[in-house]
Amino acid sequence: MAAASTTVAPAPVVQSRDGYDRHVTIRNRTGWTMLRFYASDSRSGDWEEDILGDDVLEDGANIRINIDDGSGACLYDFKAEFTNGQELVRERINVCQVSEYSYTR
Repeated sequence: MAAASTTVAPAPVVQSRDGYDRHVTIRNRTGWTMLRFYASDSRSGDWEEDILGDDVLEDGANIRINIDDGSGACLYDFKAEFTNGQELVRERINVCQVSEYSYTR
């Protein structure tokens, strides 16, 4: 289980050279455990790997994620899957401007 404040970086770790910080704190305020979390460049038609891996994000917990994939993209789509079977997709999140993103009911 993920701790209340965990840092996860996708492998391999890459960095865009434009100076933008693409770290985003994901907050789970849904009442359910988040089983999987994906963040993919909005220009892509595919989801990248599950960023949580073997961990989960309990209700009330946060995780700080480095969204930077080295492409220089700022707009990403997020998908979260929860223990109640629900999948929540959020499109075109500007990770160059947003440092926190909350999932709520």
